[in-house]
Amino acid sequence: MNELRIHLGCPHCGATNRVPAARIDDGPVCGRCAQPLPQDRPLELGDADFDAVVAATARPVLVDFWAPWCGPCRAMAPAFEQAARQLGARALLVKVNSDDNPQLAARYGIRSIPTLVKIAQGRETARQSGALPAAAIVALASR
Repeated sequence: MNELRIHLGCPHCGATNRVPAARIDDGPVCGRCAQPLPQDRPLELGDADFDAVVAATARPVLVDFWAPWCGPCRAMAPAFEQAARQLGARALLVKVNSDDNPQLAARYGIRSIPTLVKIAQGRETARQSGALPAAAIVALASR
């Protein structure tokens, strides 16, 4: 059986690294330049890889359900990235395109976007709909 791998780009050399989902919390390093891979950027996940990544991390996961046509989603995207930088390895921030991943959107009952869903220890612990500033995103991930 093939192990699910997440693609992480290296900001140092530009290489794309395939990191096993089960090792996402192990401080992965770039296979080309041996520099640490970023833990401070949102991951793009979908129906195929979401469950494996969420199950593999001990960190709280904050999911941004969004769509490319959504103005508030696009407006919140820089704040979500800023929150990821502020949180670093304390939380895993994930983006899920609800149009491309209808099974996840249906499972989480997404009725409006953007919607942020916090998952801790495999279950939903918080939810917030509407665009938020970075400070509010950090607060949601931290509670």
